[in-house]
Amino acid sequence: MKIVIADASCLITLDNIDETTLLPKLYTQIFVTPEAAVEVGDSLPAWVQQRSSSNTSLIGQLTANLEIGEATSIALALEIPGCLLIIDEKKGRRTAAQLGLEITGTIGIVMEGIEKGLVDSPETVVQRLEQAGFRFSETLKSKMRKTTT
Repeated sequence: MKIVIADASCLITLDNIDETTLLPKLYTQIFVTPEAAVEVGDSLPAWVQQRSSSNTSLIGQLTANLEIGEATSIALALEIPGCLLIIDEKKGRRTAAQLGLEITGTIGIVMEGIEKGLVDSPETVVQRLEQAGFRFSETLKSKMRKTTT
């Protein structure tokens, strides 16, 4: 089980589809930066640990193209060798990959949970994601539907 750094969108989306407990079932430690925690707000689970990145120079560079939550999450992930960064925003994913980070997104987390039998009502997960306003491709929707059957 890996240590993960979660950006705000993953925590918000999992909360919106009632699957927040998926993260501690899959991973030993879940960190979020204080900046991402502000984005999550009051729905931040107690088991999520807040941790800041000390690389303010990198954060400054990254915020030229990314939101502060994504920038601080990427900077923190670079400080924790072997961690997994959960990030959904396309520019953030591209930047994280260019920096050599292992990444996944909310869909990857949900699919892993489905495969391990940890998702409540997996047959409705695509519908619940859509109702929560999560945007993802028809290709991913089809792949998820196949995983749930």
